[in-house]
Amino acid sequence: MRKYLKTTLIFFLIFSIKIQVIHSSGIEDFFNNLLNNDDNSTETIAKGLKEALNIGTKRAVKNVSRKNGYLKNNKIKIPLPSKLKKAESILRPIGFGNTFDKFILTMNRAAEKAAPKAVNIFVNSIKQMTITDAVEILNGDDNAATRYFKRKSYNSLYNVFKPIIRKSINKVGVTKHYNKIKNKADNIPVLNDYFVELDDYITQKALEGLFKILAEEEEEIRNNPVKRTTELLQKVFG
Repeated sequence: MRKYLKTTLIFFLIFSIKIQVIHSSGIEDFFNNLLNNDDNSTETIAKGLKEALNIGTKRAVKNVSRKNGYLKNNKIKIPLPSKLKKAESILRPIGFGNTFDKFILTMNRAAEKAAPKAVNIFVNSIKQMTITDAVEILNGDDNAATRYFKRKSYNSLYNVFKPIIRKSINKVGVTKHYNKIKNKADNIPVLNDYFVELDDYITQKALEGLFKILAEEEEEIRNNPVKRTTELLQKVFG
C-alpha cells in the first residue's frame, strides 16, 4: 500500500507540474508524451534525464579539454586578469607584447589540462540525483541542470581543479611569463597593484567556462532533436 501511495503521489506531482509549464514548449511536449505513453514511468523519466546529463557533461568536458578548447573559444577564453590591464597598456608597447600573449596562452593551457577531471565529479552528482531533483530540472528553464551541477559539484570541482592548475602553471610556463611581467612592473612606480593569485584566478575562470559550455549542451539536448543520440533520449525527450 505504501508503494502504491508513493507512486500515485509522484504521478500526481508530475501531472500538476505539467499544468505549470505551458510557457516552455519543449517541456510541455515532454509531459504530453508522458501522459500519452503507457511505457513511460517516473523511473524512465529519471533514467532518461540522467542519460541526457551523462552525455551532455561528457560532451562539455571533451569540448573544453581539447587543445585550444578554452583559448580559441571567445565565450570562455581566460583573459588577462584585470589587475594586469594597466601593466599591459604600459609594457606591451615597449616590447612585452609577446610575453603577455604567452601568459594568456599558458593560462588557457592550464585550464585545458585540468578539465578532464570534471567527468567523474559530474557522474557522482548524477548518481546522487533524486526523482524530486529530476522533476525540478525538467520543470526548470534551459539551464536548470547546469545550475543543479553548480550547486552540487562546484566545491568538489574547485578542490580537484586547483592542484592540477597549480601544477600546470609551472609546467606550461604561466609562472615564467607572469614573473617577466612582474619583474618589469616592479621598476615602474605606477604599476604597484598587479599581484594575482594565479591558481585561484585560473581555477575560477576554468570552472566558469566549463559551466557555460555545459549550459549550452543542456539547451541543445532539450531543444535540438539531433542532439538526442540514443533511443532513450528520443523516447523521453521526443
